[in-house]
Amino acid sequence: MATITKKELIDRIAEATGERRVQVKRIVQQFLDEIVNELGKSNRLEFRDFGVFETKLRKARKAQNPKTLEPVAVPEKRTVKFKVGRLMKQRLAELSGTPIDDDAGDVAEMSDAGSDDDDVSEQAAV
Repeated sequence: MATITKKELIDRIAEATGERRVQVKRIVQQFLDEIVNELGKSNRLEFRDFGVFETKLRKARKAQNPKTLEPVAVPEKRTVKFKVGRLMKQRLAELSGTPIDDDAGDVAEMSDAGSDDDDVSEQAAV
């Protein structure tokens, strides 16, 4: 599995469209800025068949420091979720040759690893 950077993505788009790289970079950056701005306002962004970005408020909870085993108060925070769209699921299944499980993790949390809000015994590194 490879990591594709924003620069590489911009280069690919510029080559595919014939647009100047500088113009593509400006458009891609503006697109990303708009996503961040809208999520910052708690707005939901829906890209038909691709997926949906939205923010969710994680309630404050109690956790435990895994080193000291002492209780830790974890404050509430807003996280970004992404739900994969129908067409993206199909394309990923075609490209990978592996079916995408509709029931397993449609919504991926894009902040911290692990995300069971109600588990008070959750371990939180401090």
